[in-house]
Amino acid sequence: MRGVFLDTLTMKPEELDTSALESTLDHWDFFATTSPDETAVRIASADVVITNKVVLDRALIESAPNLKLICVCATGINNIDLGAAAEKNIPVKNVTGYTGSSLAQHTIALLLALATRWHRYSEDVKSGRWSQSPVFCRLDYPVMELSGKTLGIIGYGDLGQKVALLGEALGMHVLVAQSATGGHQPGRVSLQTLIAESDVISLHCPLTEQNRQMVNREFLAAMKDSAFLINTARGGLVDEEALAEALKCGTIAGAALDVLSVEPPPADHPLLASDIPNLIITPHNAWISRESRQRLLDGVVNNIQGWLRS
Repeated sequence: MRGVFLDTLTMKPEELDTSALESTLDHWDFFATTSPDETAVRIASADVVITNKVVLDRALIESAPNLKLICVCATGINNIDLGAAAEKNIPVKNVTGYTGSSLAQHTIALLLALATRWHRYSEDVKSGRWSQSPVFCRLDYPVMELSGKTLGIIGYGDLGQKVALLGEALGMHVLVAQSATGGHQPGRVSLQTLIAESDVISLHCPLTEQNRQMVNREFLAAMKDSAFLINTARGGLVDEEALAEALKCGTIAGAALDVLSVEPPPADHPLLASDIPNLIITPHNAWISRESRQRLLDGVVNNIQGWLRS
């Protein structure tokens, strides 16, 4: 039985123990990256395909006669045509829960940077501005004390719950939005209430057609003008032009993102403009600790082994 992993570069496998994966099938082909015009050839004779971000659309799935299992080396499965896979009785397996601790600490790191402006003050030290100060410190950028503030969580799975716990440890009051997919959930608040009352809003929900660009002009206008937005979930949850405008106009006080709608972003992406104040962007690396990547790879192995036993 043959397997192919289409984009191993996303995992930096030389830092991981890959022996369990390699032993699952008789033969594996590993490719650092796979372009759209290479995919069909590489999956043509595969029984099992692993992809992180390489797209498997209907045409590709139908072109692979031996394909029996698709493993997504991630939680999100929006790069797979699930309908086409179902029609061919090909299970699609993802991995959940692997990034929790890494993503939660990254989310809080972004929050602390927004609240303390430490990165701006550090830049001023390096540029010599502290040495030029007429007093012993610098007070150029406002600092928010997080204790007593309200943290709004949208998406309360494993990731949202871990961030909520860390927020509580900082003395924050946590609000959780009602799920868009379920009925009334006691202890949660409406999305409208969360937007209006939160000092920080952190996104941890999957991207669906229903919530695509839910953070739009109306959403941002309903936030406090002193509030922060954090997105470590999916870039498509945010209308990026609207966010750029809101930050320039002072509609909200700041934003920190680990994800964008196009990754890597083009040089002319609206949020990469140099005149947007109090915006932090990291390159989709909230999940990349070695421990997190090993858990992810182990999850893929478990999915393959479970499928083989079934």
